[in-house]
Amino acid sequence: MMTNLFSAFDPSTSMQLSLNWMSTFIGLMIIQWSFWLLPNRYSMLFNIIINKLHEEFKLLLGLNNKGSTLMAITLFMFIIFNNAMGLLPYVFTSSSHLVFTMAMALPLWLSIMMFGWIHNTNHMFTHLVPMGTPAVLMPFMVLIETISNLIRPGSLAVRLTANMIAGHLLMSLLGNNSITVNNMILPFIVMFQMLLMMFETAVAFIQAYVFSVLSTLYASEV
Repeated sequence: MMTNLFSAFDPSTSMQLSLNWMSTFIGLMIIQWSFWLLPNRYSMLFNIIINKLHEEFKLLLGLNNKGSTLMAITLFMFIIFNNAMGLLPYVFTSSSHLVFTMAMALPLWLSIMMFGWIHNTNHMFTHLVPMGTPAVLMPFMVLIETISNLIRPGSLAVRLTANMIAGHLLMSLLGNNSITVNNMILPFIVMFQMLLMMFETAVAFIQAYVFSVLSTLYASEV
C-alpha cells in the first residue's frame, strides 16, 4: 500500500540492494546489438533519426563545432530511452528524479561555462549586456543575465523531471481509483488512460528533444 502519492517513484527496491537504477543502463547493452545485425527497419529508422538530428544540431552549433553533434545525439538517445523505459509496467523511471537529470544538466552546463570564460572571455562579458541596452539599465541587465545563466542547469533538470513525473502520477492516480469506481465509469477511465499513455509517449520524445536542443543552444552561445 502506498504511503503517499510519490511512493511509486521510490528508487529503492529493498534495504539491502537497489536494482531500480539498473534500468538506466540496459539501453547501453541493447543498442549495441544493432551494430551486429543485418540492415532492418529498426536500424534504418535509427539511422534516419540520427541523420535528422545531426542536420539540425549542426545548424544550431555552426560549422566550427565539428563533432559536437555526436554529444547532443548521444544525450538525446540516452534520455529518450530512459523516458520510454519508464512507460513500461513495473519499470523504474529514472528520468523522474532530480538526481538523474541534475547529474546530466549540471556537468554539461558547467563545462560549457568554463570553456566560454576561459577561451572566449570578452564574448562572455559582452553577452551579459544585450545590444542596444541603455546605459542606465546596464547594471540591471548584467544582474538579470547572470541570474538567468545560473539557473539554466536547474531549469533543464526540473523541466525534464516535472514533465515525466506529472503524467506518471496522473496515471497512477487513475489506476488506483479504477478498482473502486462504478462499472459504468470504468470504460471511460480505461479510454482516458490509453489517451494519456499516448500523450506520455509524445512527452517522452519531446522532452528528450527539448533537453538536447537547449543544451546545444547554450553551447552555441560560447
